[in-house]
Amino acid sequence: MKTILSLRLPSALMGVQRRASSPCTDRGTPPRSHLTVCLHPDLKLVFSLLLGMVLLSGWAGAAPTDSLEFRDASEFVLLGKGFEDTPTRYSRLPLSLESRTRPPLWSLAQNSAGLAVRFRTGSKTIACRWAVTGDVVMNHFAPTGIKGVDLYALVDGKWRYVNTGRPSGKASTALLVDHMTGEEREYMLYLPLYDGVSSLEIGVEKNAFLSGPQVDSPRRTKPVVFYGTSITQGGCASRPGMAYPAQLSRMLDRETINLGFSGNGQLDLEVAEAMASIDASCFVIDCLPNVTVAQMNEKYVRFVEILREKHPETPLVLVENLHYSSIFYDQYMASVISEENHLLKELFKEMKRQGDRHLWYVSAKGLTGSDLEESVDGVHLTDLGFYRYTQNMVPLLRKLLRR
Repeated sequence: MKTILSLRLPSALMGVQRRASSPCTDRGTPPRSHLTVCLHPDLKLVFSLLLGMVLLSGWAGAAPTDSLEFRDASEFVLLGKGFEDTPTRYSRLPLSLESRTRPPLWSLAQNSAGLAVRFRTGSKTIACRWAVTGDVVMNHFAPTGIKGVDLYALVDGKWRYVNTGRPSGKASTALLVDHMTGEEREYMLYLPLYDGVSSLEIGVEKNAFLSGPQVDSPRRTKPVVFYGTSITQGGCASRPGMAYPAQLSRMLDRETINLGFSGNGQLDLEVAEAMASIDASCFVIDCLPNVTVAQMNEKYVRFVEILREKHPETPLVLVENLHYSSIFYDQYMASVISEENHLLKELFKEMKRQGDRHLWYVSAKGLTGSDLEESVDGVHLTDLGFYRYTQNMVPLLRKLLRR
């Protein structure tokens, strides 16, 4: 016995030639937006799964963009960039550090984490065309977070999510939004978290208005600078806009600079020197997952001192190592993190005793919740973990930015 699978499909996908009558029914020709397929029962599930994959991939950004006009994103404002003298527009550390810093750190500095392009348009359609340098793949991290792009719109004074450009390899094209009213809006396009960008273009309707931003949001005066690890860089957010520095930027309406380096936030003093050149409103040091007690004793205070030489009164926030869900079970890891957090608290107290009145301390307790549901692998945060982290950091940072 044959099974009839009847599916209602969008008109854009209805390019199939139909017969005058269906081979499995005598009711005549189906409506133009209706496709009737005859399947053996054993093939019904397989067909459904394959069709679902086709539909998802099609709606992810493979829609036609031939009618659009693409312009190089270098024409527009780039947020999140702490230094101008970088090897490429979408790199994160100054060229002067290439010969001074560790190769793994320098390599990670070529990732575009935290960078975002700001523009304004009245186009009813927006697309993006971009190429990445590494086509990175990880088994615990969504490709959309690693090498996708993320579009937001400014609506009633708040940044609202629009859509994500899903990568299809080294070179990708994505239709991000279509059929809008044509009202002029401000937009922000976040770039990949764990890959480099070699080219980036914004696509709009031909003859549509497209310019740089006319609204200063997030505000570019005195950014908040985050220094840290893979978690700061954005691992493992589902998309770039969910990394915690990006979330905090939207919540605080303040530009943030992401200097997170996966596995390599090791208190490199040359990075502190570079950070000190930024006219920041606040520095957040969140690097404990990547350092040992020995490294902390050797370099933590000196790292802070380098920043203080140029920023004697700028708020500086020290963050404990997170209470990962894994330490609930792994007693060795629990003891290591406890020792590091205890040492950080002692270093903080000593620097306060030495007269630093602009140091602030963030405990890991409850920072990402207490139900052990915040990570993808016992360590790296999901969107839930990043949201909780952000919610718990916002009150302190708002207070410091009002100073």
